[in-house]
Amino acid sequence: MSIVLDGKATSNQIKEELAVQVTEIKNAGKRPPHLAAVLVGNDGASLTYVGSKVRSCERIGYDSTLIKLEDTITQEALINTIDKLNNDPLLDGFIVQLPLPKHIDEEAVLHAIEPSKDVDGFHPTNFGKMALGMETFIPATPFGIMELLKRYALNISGKHAVVIGRSHIVGRPMSILLSEKGNPGNATVTLTHSRTQNLAAITKEADIIVSALGVPNFVTADMVKQDAIIIDVGITRVPDANHPKGYVIVGDVAYDEVKDKASYITPVPGGVGPMTIAMLLQNTMLAYQRNQN
Repeated sequence: MSIVLDGKATSNQIKEELAVQVTEIKNAGKRPPHLAAVLVGNDGASLTYVGSKVRSCERIGYDSTLIKLEDTITQEALINTIDKLNNDPLLDGFIVQLPLPKHIDEEAVLHAIEPSKDVDGFHPTNFGKMALGMETFIPATPFGIMELLKRYALNISGKHAVVIGRSHIVGRPMSILLSEKGNPGNATVTLTHSRTQNLAAITKEADIIVSALGVPNFVTADMVKQDAIIIDVGITRVPDANHPKGYVIVGDVAYDEVKDKASYITPVPGGVGPMTIAMLLQNTMLAYQRNQN
């Protein structure tokens, strides 16, 4: 029987630690950290995610600003909004919630964010620093996974880790972080993707599987070796007429069958998702501290 890597409980612990820091900051007569989120349009999943971020800020004492823009906004107008946030001295960090409407170039928008305020860690400057092992903002989801491994004291040194998915947001940074010197780290990493042949043969050899493919129930028990560590990044709304909401949240991993083979496993929901928000808040605190210095 596997041990559940409880992202919800761990994220709450991190938030409590941050709340203590915020209290100390306020007691010293200083302003608290300030995080902003830019939301373009009315995508349901994005609204839920951003709402959760705002509530988390309120809970730990951060200042937060939500900027809601119509999905008809031009790319130029969106970048003008970003420029204003870049130049706001009372704002420590901000995110632009993805996905953006199809008429907007996401890459151009992310590049417009000042790297020192890029608490999502998506800017090429921050990604490059991460790849070189320099101090920077680590993308929140990979940062959260590494923190989860660390807080559960999982030793991955010398282990074979297989990452499924090569996105710049999760897959690629995850492959870099797992292989870096440090604790957790020093794993031997295989990065796989949609064009990888004989994927099941590769995952069967893995001590650790990180799946960030976005395909519900993709990783099945026959793809997993006994006592592997399973990290499920996938989160997909699957229609379900029997559920009050009309859908259920499903991960990349067929949880019920894989949990009996895994030594450790993240649930969906309640695993990686809460950690992503916690580490976004952690990055905002880092931005604040650098601002103050």
